[in-house]
Amino acid sequence: MFGREPSRPVTQDQRKWVDEGFRRPSRMTTARVVLPTDEYFPDPWHPDPDGLRSLFHRVCGLLHVDAGRIDLQVIPDDARKLIDLIPIADARSSGAAGVHMSGDQGELPVIGVRSSSLRDPLIVVAILAHELGHVILPGGGLIARDVQDMEPMTDLATVYPGLGVFTANACCRFEQHQDSYRSGWSTRAHGYLSEPLYGCALARFAGDRGEADPPWAGYLGTNLRAYFHQAAVWLRSGEQPID
Repeated sequence: MFGREPSRPVTQDQRKWVDEGFRRPSRMTTARVVLPTDEYFPDPWHPDPDGLRSLFHRVCGLLHVDAGRIDLQVIPDDARKLIDLIPIADARSSGAAGVHMSGDQGELPVIGVRSSSLRDPLIVVAILAHELGHVILPGGGLIARDVQDMEPMTDLATVYPGLGVFTANACCRFEQHQDSYRSGWSTRAHGYLSEPLYGCALARFAGDRGEADPPWAGYLGTNLRAYFHQAAVWLRSGEQPID
């Protein structure tokens, strides 16, 4: 209004980084946006290895990845055991929740999910999407394994095939806690992108698909929806990042 420039949820450099990521090969314009509904996840959730395996196969199907060519493991919460199970030098980790190790010399790549993460199936989907991103991007020759921004770029890549609602909502998850003495709420961060960056990425995703007001945006958390709409207005304004 009155000629004011639209608000910017991210910096110009951050937007250029998102734009660069969206230039990578993807099936973005034809992808179905995956939502936490029975249409996409009809099976009852069980927080155990069998439940994880079932969800893993479903996420692999959504991302067109052959689940039979990946070794899936539940990782104990003890960090020392994690180091013993998967050599850190060969692994890529999505924070404390999951880890991916590329296969060498004919061995299958390994994806591990911490046992405590099984309490929340939405978080599990986000973890699996991120770790499968490692299989798709470097495994598919779309990005070098040693690039400096591998982890955040892998999070960004979950938006292209339609899993961004899960990874975005997981980036800042509210959790309720209660014991004999106190109760309350806390936040736990998952992944490598902030809510404003996810909002910008999802707005770019929607814009490239010609979606002015996509119904799937209603599944985003309150803050994410605000960043999404703010970024969408900014992108529609036609303002270009400064080189």
